[in-house]
Formats: sequence, structure tokens, C-alpha cells
Amino acid sequence: MLYVDDRRIGDHGIGQFTRQVLAGVVYRPVPFKTDPDSPLDPFRLTLFLSKLKAGDLFFSPAYNPPLSCPVPFFITLHDLNHLDRRENSSVLKRLYYATIVKHACHRAAAVLTVSLFSRRRIAEWSGIPAEKIINVGCGAGPEFRPEVPNYPLPFPYLLCVSNRKKHKNEFRLVEAFAKSGLAKEIHLVLTGEPTEELIECVRRNAVTQQVNILGHVPAQQLPSLYRTAVAMVFPSLYEGFGIPVIEAMACGTPVVTSNTTALPETAGDAALLVDPTSVDQIASAMERIVKDTSLRQLLRQKGFTRAALFTWPRTAALVHEALTTVLPGIVRGEH
Repeated sequence: MLYVDDRRIGDHGIGQFTRQVLAGVVYRPVPFKTDPDSPLDPFRLTLFLSKLKAGDLFFSPAYNPPLSCPVPFFITLHDLNHLDRRENSSVLKRLYYATIVKHACHRAAAVLTVSLFSRRRIAEWSGIPAEKIINVGCGAGPEFRPEVPNYPLPFPYLLCVSNRKKHKNEFRLVEAFAKSGLAKEIHLVLTGEPTEELIECVRRNAVTQQVNILGHVPAQQLPSLYRTAVAMVFPSLYEGFGIPVIEAMACGTPVVTSNTTALPETAGDAALLVDPTSVDQIASAMERIVKDTSLRQLLRQKGFTRAALFTWPRTAALVHEALTTVLPGIVRGEH
């Protein structure tokens, strides 16, 4: 029997991955709904898994391994953001990774990840052979397509699908928008709840009337939000994959994104790539993509081709293939 920790299912990146790779799979979830980020969680998970028998398999679609497990298990490390980005790290997180996660990487049947960038980084950090780390990628669902209604905003806009985490680089994005001079003709729209810090940044750059922070956008409205945008600007400082890049491309929306971490790998030649630490480069790319209709059309066509390479059924099939090397009897239906 396959046992899975599915507690992180949600609308965020890891939550989407978890939902999609488990679609149609017959499994038993861990029988508790407690916070997987609790310091007690590894002990709780280990206690439950100690009851598993020969012929069972455990799969964690996220970075939640047990302290020990009597049967083969797979874990998923989407990236090492919690170690590589100071603003997302802490003493406790570094201790957790150095002890529990690294130990689990060595004991797991395999470690799944979502990009070649993350594969290289995990091998370097953990000391396990790269062959033991399987890149299964991420994708965009069929709802992300150009044939969707327009999103009801009464102005043209550049879109950033984001949150208020510092590595999303929103302060430089706002500064670049102000510096580009585009505020006279177009708005900048961000998803996620506003914070006083971000609002102050918008005020400081004198673009209060041209920057819109939408709050939570329901998942069913995201395709329209992407599709109606003039372009999607995603200058993140760190991504293990960068799902918004592929979602935007699948909707026919041109993309500006970063030339660091996994983002060049995800975007290929279908986006404008910038140094995310350079306000000037972000501003220049924004101005270029708004002013150049031919460039937008070229990136739109390249984006469709690029997005077709990254689908959730492909990711789910790669995960299923990995799991069946240990437990051949896993049942998986069609999406």
C-alpha cells in the first residue's frame, strides 16, 4: 500500500504539485491534519510510519520526512530556498535541514525535485549522488489557455503573480516600474494581500494610483488575470521552478523573468531574462515589452511552445514511474 503525506495540498506551488501528482493515485493519507511545520511533526510522522509493513511505501510530496521509516520512502525537495535565501531562513530551519532532511536524503529510495537547478543544488548540499535525485518538473493545468474571458480591470496592466515574501523582489519591481515611466499609460498589478511595507514602497516611488494589489485571487480567475495582462513580470530572486512563468506562457502572455536559479531553465528562449538585482534591467525590459508589439507576439508564440513541454500529466507520470520502481502495484487513473 502507498501511504502519502498530502497535508500541503493547496493553491501555492507545493500545494499544486501535491494535488496534481496524486490525481488518480490510490493511496492512504497520513491520518492526522496537524501542522506539517510543527517541530513535533517528524516525531508524529515517525510514530505513524513505524506501523507500516513489508510491501508498503511512503511518499512525501514536500520536505516533510520522518526521522526513520521501516519501509522504502520518497521525499520531494522543490528547492533549498530555506537555506539559500537569508530572509527565508532561520537557525531552526537550518538545523532541521542539516539533521532531519539531510539524513532523510541519504536514507530515501530517491529524492524528487522539480528542476535541474534544484537537482544540482541538492546534490551539492546533501552529498548524495545526483543519480538518486529525480527531476520531475512542474506544469500548468489545461485551464491556463488563451480562450478565457478578460479579467475585469478597466485599464491595461503588467502582472506579477506573487506574495509578500522578500525573495519575490517586489520592491525592486515597484521601483523599476516607476523608473520606466510606464505609469503614464499602464498599471502594475500584483496578487497577494497588501502589507504596510509594500504600500509604503509604492508611496515612496510615487505610483500609488498606478499600482494595484489585488489580494487573494481565486484559482479559477487566474487564467483570465494572466490572459488579459500585457505581460507578466516575475523578477524573483530564487525559484526552484517558477510555475507562474509557465502558466502565463500557456495563456499566451509574454513574460519578463530572472536570469537566476531555475528561471532560465523554465523560461528557455521564450522570455526576456533580466538580472533581478538590477532595477535598470527590470525597468528596461518592462518598457521594451510594452512598447514592442512584434516582440510580444514573438514571445507569445514561443511561450505556447515552451509551455507545452511542462504539463501536470507529464510530472505525475514521472512521479508515478519513480514510485513504481519500488511498489509496482500502484494504481493510477487518468487525469
